[in-house]
Amino acid sequence: MSPIQQARFLLSAAAVGDFPPETGPELAFAGRSNVGKSSAINALAGRKRLAFSSKTPGRTQTINFFDLGDVGRLADLPGYGYASVPQALRASWDALIGGYLTGRGTLAGVVVLMDARHPLTRNDREFLEWLRPVPAPRLMLLSKSDKLSRAEQAKTLATTRDALDKAALTSLVQLFSSSSGEGVEEARQQLDNWLRDQT
Repeated sequence: MSPIQQARFLLSAAAVGDFPPETGPELAFAGRSNVGKSSAINALAGRKRLAFSSKTPGRTQTINFFDLGDVGRLADLPGYGYASVPQALRASWDALIGGYLTGRGTLAGVVVLMDARHPLTRNDREFLEWLRPVPAPRLMLLSKSDKLSRAEQAKTLATTRDALDKAALTSLVQLFSSSSGEGVEEARQQLDNWLRDQT
């Protein structure tokens, strides 16, 4: 069984000082508000209600940590790019997410979810630029890929990879659907590899 499938909720951190001790490798999940991040975590863990999503975009204001036993942890970051969130709240999120990404020595990989129908939005590009100095490897999951035809999937995958290459934002990119299961096992294996490399 994959370590991801053994995930259990650990704690929610609203500030850097609330983070759990750095005791093993961590995998961070990021994405725009309502891109399907919680659904992806649930699909990867093989659970229905491990990670919860709010019906109100921008509601999540904490980093939620999930324990993977002796192997490591998952960190579910607040969604980014929701315009209606007050500036002061966005600033506090920036400090929280930035503090995590730049200060977490145990970060073994970052998973960024983007809607396969609208990849690399302005908010996605801003986040990836923010992520640029972080040494951890990246995996881009093009979520909701079941909404596209096979031809559209192939085109989206190719154009996204090309755009990331041109921007020198080295990343693994794959199609993903928590509804159809497309890409779930492939992504899970990649995350297992990252955890294994750090233990």
